[in-house]
Amino acid sequence: MLHKVVYSATYDYFVGITMAELNFAPLMEAIISYMEEGVFITDHKGNVIYQNPTAGQLLGSPDEPVTKLRDIGDFNLQRALIKAAIDAGEIDAAGRPTGQFVKFEHKVKTNTGYRYLEFYSGLVSNSGWKERLRLILIRDRTEQRRLEAVFKPGIDDFSTNDPRMLEILNRIQQVAPTHAAVLLQGESGSGKTQIARMIHQFSDRSHKPFVEVNCAAIPESLIESELFGHIKGSFTGANQDRAGRFQAADGGTLFLDEVSEIPFHLQAKLLKAVQDQTFEMVGSDESIKVNVRIISASNRNLRDQVDQNLFRADLYYRLAVIPLTIPALRERPGDVPVLIKHFCNRMAKRGYDNTQMECNADAMKLMLNYPWPGNVRELENAVEHGIICAQGNSVGPESLPQHIQEFPANRKIHSSHQKTQLSPDHIQRKQIENALRETKGNKSRAAQLLGVDRSTLWRRMQRFGLTA
Repeated sequence: MLHKVVYSATYDYFVGITMAELNFAPLMEAIISYMEEGVFITDHKGNVIYQNPTAGQLLGSPDEPVTKLRDIGDFNLQRALIKAAIDAGEIDAAGRPTGQFVKFEHKVKTNTGYRYLEFYSGLVSNSGWKERLRLILIRDRTEQRRLEAVFKPGIDDFSTNDPRMLEILNRIQQVAPTHAAVLLQGESGSGKTQIARMIHQFSDRSHKPFVEVNCAAIPESLIESELFGHIKGSFTGANQDRAGRFQAADGGTLFLDEVSEIPFHLQAKLLKAVQDQTFEMVGSDESIKVNVRIISASNRNLRDQVDQNLFRADLYYRLAVIPLTIPALRERPGDVPVLIKHFCNRMAKRGYDNTQMECNADAMKLMLNYPWPGNVRELENAVEHGIICAQGNSVGPESLPQHIQEFPANRKIHSSHQKTQLSPDHIQRKQIENALRETKGNKSRAAQLLGVDRSTLWRRMQRFGLTA
């Protein structure tokens, strides 16, 4: 006769019948009770006979024992096991599962967010039972899957070998499933927007909108309407009701880039919206309720802005529940070669002819010596410039933007390299030819890529006898 599954405070595990009744030694019972894997044992009808503490923790219900496999939150484990057996071909002539062990993975929603759980299950015999019992082992694969996603090509194209950046990626995995506000600080071009997108992507809001607002790009007179919306007639030009970014991001994530640029007089309203998730549209006294996760970013130190009375302290503490500082590229020079290779691969996917492009040793020295004030964004532009102006499949110093070649620490390297290379006129002609070819004869775009104005490009083309 089966016993009802109850929680035993004495032994601190869920138990219907004891493991001893299943012909397990007491020592084995103790071991299973403290395993990191979740363990279920059920009868042939899916009634749970035994459940160790880890199983409840993994499924997000440590205080509520599971009685049936079909009743685990919104997840029907019994049906999932049958489907896994069919997918694995483990069915008999009548189309029923054979009972052989099968493995599958499922994304389970718990009260703390989503978990990726691996299930391994099959039927086992026991001398005390006429019917075979089902053994189910559960392993948590959440951290592994998220780490794989971070380094999987195509997901925000984020590449790094720097220990501090890897630590930030690890922290992202921890905070993404929560609803806590995140503040990203660091210089322009250091990757704050990419990290904000990653946080959203790894959260349980990933299927909802990710709305970006560059607060520095919106005129002060319009930013309130942009964030909170307005009703018809609230100001000159308001010809109809218009929802704001908070409403657009409802259920998802609102990314406030350059949040330090929000006018001081609007910060109190922003604080209320962030804290209470309610606000009023411009010209309206009706409160609107939303469910929005806030990620903000600033290239200024917001703590210093608070000390100078330029930013509200209460808003700062509300936004900086999880503060992350992104190091500048010059502080992680080991990432320069990694990112160069990454951008070369990306350019190839975008259709550039030079699919095997590499930087030669001299060009790499120049790029490692350069301080990159524009950070990763500037490096990407320099790589594109180098590929367009390259000789063959090799990016040399002469292919790089002029300001990198002329950086004081690079002049000696560049001048010594030039002595053994082709004449400057020959190099310049090849650069123009490459730029015109890549831009399909568009002189304005070619001049941009070469870092000169259109008239200078035209004069050089005349000197070399080139036509687009």
